Amino acid sequence: MNSLKILLIEDNPTLARQTGEFLEGHGWHVDFASDGELGLQLALREIYDLILLDLNLPGIDGLDVCRELRQRAQFTTPILMLTARDAFADKAQGFDSGADDYLCKPFDPRELALRCRALARRRELHRNDEICIGALRIHRRRREASRDGQPLKLTTITFNILWELACAFPEPLSRGEIVHRIRGDSPPDSDALKSHIYSLRRALDRPFSCPMLKTISNIGFKLEQPGAH
Repeated sequence: MNSLKILLIEDNPTLARQTGEFLEGHGWHVDFASDGELGLQLALREIYDLILLDLNLPGIDGLDVCRELRQRAQFTTPILMLTARDAFADKAQGFDSGADDYLCKPFDPRELALRCRALARRRELHRNDEICIGALRIHRRRREASRDGQPLKLTTITFNILWELACAFPEPLSRGEIVHRIRGDSPPDSDALKSHIYSLRRALDRPFSCPMLKTISNIGFKLEQPGAH
C-alpha cells in the first residue's frame, strides 16, 4: 500500500508517541494533535488518508470533533476512534457521530495497522462503483453482482453484506461489524445474520467449485479469492 498520511488526535503523549512511531515504521506519515480544537483545525485544513481520534480529549471531545468533521469537511476521510470506552452504547455513539471504525484501548498496534490498511483500501474502493475480486464483480449503483460471468441472485440485505465484505477484502469483518453496517443501530440478531450469510453463501459459492465466503472462527467472515494462495 502507498504511504498513508494520518492524523493522530490523542492527548496522552506517551501513547501518541508510541503509536506514531509504530505507524511511521510502516513508512506512513503521521501528524499529531493533542486536543480536539487543534485536531479539528488540522483535519479541516489538510487532506488525510485516515484520522485516528481519541474520544476523551480536552476542550472539544472526540464525538464533537467527529460530528464537526462530517458536517464541515470538504472530503470524507475515514475516522477510526481510539478509546477505553468499550460499552455498546459508547460504540453506538461513536458510529452515530460519523466514525467508520472503533478500536478499544489497550490495543495491539499490529491490529491498528491492519485496520488502517483496511480503511484506506475501503476508501479507494468506494471511489468506484465497481469492485472486482478475481472473477467476482460487484456494481454498487446497479446493485448487481456476478461470478465467472454468471449473475448472482441476491436480496437487498445479502447484496449489502457482500458489498461490505468486498470493501473490507482481504480483511475479515466481525459479525457485529456486519450487523452495524447493514442495520445501523439495530441490536445484533445472530439468527437473522446466520440466515443472511447462508443465503449469500448459497448464491455466491454453491454453483462453483471453490468457495469465496470463508468463516473465520471466533471472528466473523471474509472473502477469499480462489487460487490466491
